[in-house]
Amino acid sequence: MDPRRVFAFLAMVFGMFMSILDIQIVSASLAEIQAGLGAGSDEVAWVQTSYLIAEVIMIPLSGVLARILSTRVLFTICAAGFTLSSALCATATNIEQMIVYRAIQGFIGGGMIPSVFAAAFTIFPPSKRNIVSPMVGLVATLAPTIGPTIGGYISHALSWHWLFLINVIPGMLVAAATWSLVDFDKPDLKLFKIFDWWGLASMAVFLGSLEFVLEEGNNKDWFNDQHIVIGTITMTIGAVIFFRRVFRAELPVVDLRAFSNANFAFGSLFSFIMGVGLYGLTYLYPLYLGRIRGYDSLMIGETMFVSGAAMFLTAPIAGILSNKMDPRAMMMMGFAGFALGTYLMTGITADWDFYELLVPQILRGCSLMICMVPINNLALGTLPPDRIKNASGLFNLTRNLGGAVGLAIINTMLTQRSDDHYARLSEQVSWSNRAALDWLASVGANYDSYGLDGTAVAIKKLSGVVTQQAWLLSFMDVFMGLTVLFSCLVFMALLLKKPKAAAPAGAGH
Repeated sequence: MDPRRVFAFLAMVFGMFMSILDIQIVSASLAEIQAGLGAGSDEVAWVQTSYLIAEVIMIPLSGVLARILSTRVLFTICAAGFTLSSALCATATNIEQMIVYRAIQGFIGGGMIPSVFAAAFTIFPPSKRNIVSPMVGLVATLAPTIGPTIGGYISHALSWHWLFLINVIPGMLVAAATWSLVDFDKPDLKLFKIFDWWGLASMAVFLGSLEFVLEEGNNKDWFNDQHIVIGTITMTIGAVIFFRRVFRAELPVVDLRAFSNANFAFGSLFSFIMGVGLYGLTYLYPLYLGRIRGYDSLMIGETMFVSGAAMFLTAPIAGILSNKMDPRAMMMMGFAGFALGTYLMTGITADWDFYELLVPQILRGCSLMICMVPINNLALGTLPPDRIKNASGLFNLTRNLGGAVGLAIINTMLTQRSDDHYARLSEQVSWSNRAALDWLASVGANYDSYGLDGTAVAIKKLSGVVTQQAWLLSFMDVFMGLTVLFSCLVFMALLLKKPKAAAPAGAGH
């Protein structure tokens, strides 16, 4: 292999790492950003949502842009733009500015992600896949997992501004390296004339509204809120126009023909469900630690670090296995491990701490890597090279949409199930329950002796206990749901054909 190409590829991988890390790096530090910008709690969530919406629009678009501009120009523009918008985020003085800068950062950063997947499968021969694929898979899964940890450390040690400033120097280096080293394709500016601008606009409306509805639906009680209804109507109109354009335009924004390849279609479906698992658990663990255990961002980060370490150590093993094992068997191992990890979490109590979460987190980290490598190879490894740029955008989009759909379902389940459990538990704690009355009397008497209104304090405490138990039961329900989902995937992997070797580099042109 040409060392120049390897170095160029490593620079691109680092760019992708920064882009994916930035989705989650703010998640543990939203309270600090909220205080710093004087924002409301519903407004500050948009620091994350605006980034995600913009990124989801850019990811599928990047395939066409890479063909028009070349990977070198597109990636350099994205790396430089990402660096500049990161610096702007750090200078934001109010929440509106921050949301706009984060949207720019997400949009431009989104272009770096599929380019790396495409480069991995275009410039390296199939014999090198067992090194390259785990590396790309590791970055794509490790970045969102360790994001909250790194963010927690940075905002504790310095200030929230550094969550963004930390990107500036590495971003400049990545932009410089890609501009001077990347040379594996040529621009085709003639394609600009036939580019489907209506398709782009309708895709932005469709994906943007979809992400908005999924992100905000649960907080706003779904279709009881007019914003969600308007969002859904807009999404449907956008989708109808987008899908009509995709099949009719001379140069569609996204080439959906890649889905006619059965391996790619199945790989994308698995990638979608991995997104549910990856982003869902990155959300659930901190939520449990913060809400039930009362941890701060730094303690949550230190507890979550285990999954990241497990992924990091499993990546080389996954690479070696991918050469020696049937990819379907690897996927079944990974899915089964993931299901076991979530199944262990169904026994959760209010006292679970680092050591109880240790084995589920190790299982999650190892299993993610063991499934990611064969899924990447399955989806992108058998496509002809001229299809890979577009396909890698679609493939990455499925993972992000999986995360968005998964979080919407998880949040809705948590809210509805905790309400149901609260109602059921409250029925038990009634005036006919002797144990509850004794508990209220003894706790009340204790507070009375300090001159407080013992009965009121005791009732408040009891309500707190019931609420906490209702939350725990709803966490159990969600973990059980994930267990069933991943157990089903084990059987789905049996339906796949064994992927044939990739098309040679000259084929398909």
